[in-house]
Amino acid sequence: MNFDFAYFIRSLPQLLSYLPLTFMLAVLSMIFSVMLGILLESMIRSRVKAVSAAGNAYILFFRSTPLLVQLFLLYYGLPQIFPALSAINAFQATVMGISLNNGAYLAEIFRGAIDSVDRGQAEAAQSIGMTRLQTFRRIVFPQAYRVALPSLGNTFLVIIKETSLGFTLGLTEMMGQAKLMAADTLKVMEAFLSVSFLYLVVAIFFGKLQGLLEKKVGKPYAQ
Repeated sequence: MNFDFAYFIRSLPQLLSYLPLTFMLAVLSMIFSVMLGILLESMIRSRVKAVSAAGNAYILFFRSTPLLVQLFLLYYGLPQIFPALSAINAFQATVMGISLNNGAYLAEIFRGAIDSVDRGQAEAAQSIGMTRLQTFRRIVFPQAYRVALPSLGNTFLVIIKETSLGFTLGLTEMMGQAKLMAADTLKVMEAFLSVSFLYLVVAIFFGKLQGLLEKKVGKPYAQ
């Protein structure tokens, strides 16, 4: 069967209509991932060994197992143990699964970014009367944020692609719609090439935005 270029073009608007859902999945997942990453980073720095151990154990599990397995455990497995979780729908489960997974990676990113800031600067700030919170907000955070920004941007691009796993839970986002179109028309190459093209365009767009943001944030540090 020859490649149907006309169908490839026609399928783009159909798939594009599902982009807002994909984008919503990605934004919500990124927000919750950042919140969880900050919490986990605080836990692994805790002087309470049990808290630190719990944080490290969480990071080890979610970084060492596939996201798809984690989604299945969350959506299909946990409701067997906790029946109340059966009320979670595919959209919520996808956001939760992606957030739980990427929060573990962001915790390590945040830890590396904070460790990159010279500790002497914090000690100097506290020596002139700044509180620990003021020191972090005025001295540590601006520098750590600049270091973490490229990794944060890359994580967001990864999350956009990971939303495609939502179709395994029955969620019809861009990838799910492409699968339905391929099954309905048997034009598999055209449908999946169309959705690949849209993911590529989105990745390029946000990559450009990331570059502009990095340039703006790094401008005060430019020589």
